[in-house]
Amino acid sequence: MKILMVLTSHDELGDTGEKTGFWLEEFAAPYYVFVDAGAEVTLASPKGGQPPLDPKSDSDDAQTPATHRFRSDPLAQQALANTKTLDDVDTEGFDALFYPGGHGPLWDLAEDQRSIALIHGFYRSEKPVAAVCHAPGVFRHTVDENGEPLVQGRQVTGFSNSEEEAVQLTDVVPFLVEDMLKERGGKYSKGDDWQSHVCTDGLLITGQNPASSEATARALLGALS
Repeated sequence: MKILMVLTSHDELGDTGEKTGFWLEEFAAPYYVFVDAGAEVTLASPKGGQPPLDPKSDSDDAQTPATHRFRSDPLAQQALANTKTLDDVDTEGFDALFYPGGHGPLWDLAEDQRSIALIHGFYRSEKPVAAVCHAPGVFRHTVDENGEPLVQGRQVTGFSNSEEEAVQLTDVVPFLVEDMLKERGGKYSKGDDWQSHVCTDGLLITGQNPASSEATARALLGALS
């Protein structure tokens, strides 16, 4: 079982002067769900190398058992520091695709033609694709074989408007994940703010927020089995 995880390379939080990137819990929890299940995990990002970590996800109140495990795991740290570029990966040899969130993907992965092509390749090869929190933003420009939005008519979730409002970034992000999924025809649903909520619709798996990261990864393993 081989799983490709794609992280953001974007580190600027709009024009605020603050930094963003990927959210540590949304990488660490799925990574260990996959590794503990015996999967071989490959990490990639648009630029390759070390993806930028959202500093807020490194604060004391954002830590979880998975992030603590990562901080004491030099092998995982080395893997993260040496992600492949999106030019160096494709659908061949992988069984599933997973996108951790953080605000970064809204700027780069949502618009990256290589990422879009990867999603199309996995989905059309009947391989599951999962994304958590802000990462469902990567489906913004994806389409099915008929040219219709990939999320159209499908059960999906992602970071909610109310959660974005709570972190006071509604006017900073390039688009709101909830609004985009609805505009593209997705059957969007959400749980309570900051509580785990996952949608599985065939090969498409989405999680709402950081609390959903482990459950989203387990849903992906379920789709593989």
